Amino acid sequence: LSGATIPHRFRAMVDRFGDDPQKMKQAGIVYAAEQIVDLIANDVSHIHVYTMNKPEIAAGIQSSLSALWG
Repeated sequence: LSGATIPHRFRAMVDRFGDDPQKMKQAGIVYAAEQIVDLIANDVSHIHVYTMNKPEIAAGIQSSLSALWG
């Protein structure tokens, strides 16, 4: 409807893990953390993460990023 395209890497992730909710959640956390790393590497100074009222996802993203930066 909107004409937006889904990135190949995102589509591949959904195709691979879409039938397993726990693996999909973990893959999504990794994907989000990688996006944040890319944004920071490209000088984005502020990032807001929407997790649809699922604090465990926000915690997972934070944990992934903490592993990178300590």
